[in-house]
Amino acid sequence: MTRRVAVVAGGHSKFGKRYDATMRELCAEAYKPVYDAGITQDRIDATVLSYAASQFTGQGAGSALMADSIGLQEKPHLRVESACATGTASIRAAYGMVASGLYDVMLVLGVEQMNRVSSATATEYMSRAGDMRWEYPYGISFPAFYALMASRYMAEYNLPHDVLSMISVKSHHYGAQNPKAHLPKEVSFEEANNAVPICRPLNLYDCSLITDGAAAVVLVAEPRVKEFTDQPMWIKGMGAGASEMMIQDRPSLTSIPGAKRAAKAAYKMAGLQPKDINMAEVHDCFSIAELIAYEDLGFAEPGKGRQLIENKEVYHTGRIPVNCDGGLKSKGHPLGATGVSMTYEVLSQMRKKAEKPTRQIKDVKYGLVHNVGQSGQFVNVIIYERGW
Repeated sequence: MTRRVAVVAGGHSKFGKRYDATMRELCAEAYKPVYDAGITQDRIDATVLSYAASQFTGQGAGSALMADSIGLQEKPHLRVESACATGTASIRAAYGMVASGLYDVMLVLGVEQMNRVSSATATEYMSRAGDMRWEYPYGISFPAFYALMASRYMAEYNLPHDVLSMISVKSHHYGAQNPKAHLPKEVSFEEANNAVPICRPLNLYDCSLITDGAAAVVLVAEPRVKEFTDQPMWIKGMGAGASEMMIQDRPSLTSIPGAKRAAKAAYKMAGLQPKDINMAEVHDCFSIAELIAYEDLGFAEPGKGRQLIENKEVYHTGRIPVNCDGGLKSKGHPLGATGVSMTYEVLSQMRKKAEKPTRQIKDVKYGLVHNVGQSGQFVNVIIYERGW
């Protein structure tokens, strides 16, 4: 029989262009709040490093480096890689080991340092996650993949770009209130809607950031949770899904099939429905991705996700608050750290520790994390439950 597993603590570095820190220092910065909460190295049984792309720094054997940097070099450690969904894949891996009884206490630490290369080089590295025979050689980058989705969605549902700009405005509204965000600045609708094109119909404010940063969470088995906290966040449901490698092979570009499969599995395991969720952290690598996520997760019917942003139902006082930390768009997207950062945000919101009352969600019992790798080839959805 599997054991219940809770998230008991978390830590988070400042996201941004962190030329002031090495990968080692980012790991230490994320672990420090965990250490300060009393979860010292001797209390951790093993670690998982969420580290998506070693080509940015050239650093191989990342889990050994991470373990060294925070004083866990004698504990078992491993690295997980699942593109942009590496953070939640790492949490899934740790969950399985703790639930099975292999370990009682595990640290999951996500890190990426993407700004040690130029933006052009970073874009090329990420483009290589597309099909190397039929996509990458023809110049398709990830802005292009999501531009194809946006173009199809806009044509099929008569969606104006204005709606995507509303999502960008929301992201920056909350990112401006998050001291850990990469780009903490408000953006007007006019600025967002009229920004320089990146890959039409997507412009500068439709695209997430190339970010450095780290985040950490600690998972503990139920019999020992009370040793660590009286405010545990239980893993209630978990689902994983996959989609075709080449998007030309998919039946639709207005949805991500793997996300729908992952959400269905997570809801089933949790015994919940979309209407039960009090907040969501969704993978808004591009503004269209957030809009599609509203529908893939069941918060809106196909083609009607626009109503959630138009009516401000996804703001912190709305029916289903989404990305009230700024999301990937404003908080930033350090690949391996992203899914861990999302989980950290749900824990912070449940404990009412959002940095500003103007982004604090009133009452979170169930929080959902939606983490997408590539253009949907890897997707994880995790539902968390407040345990107090």
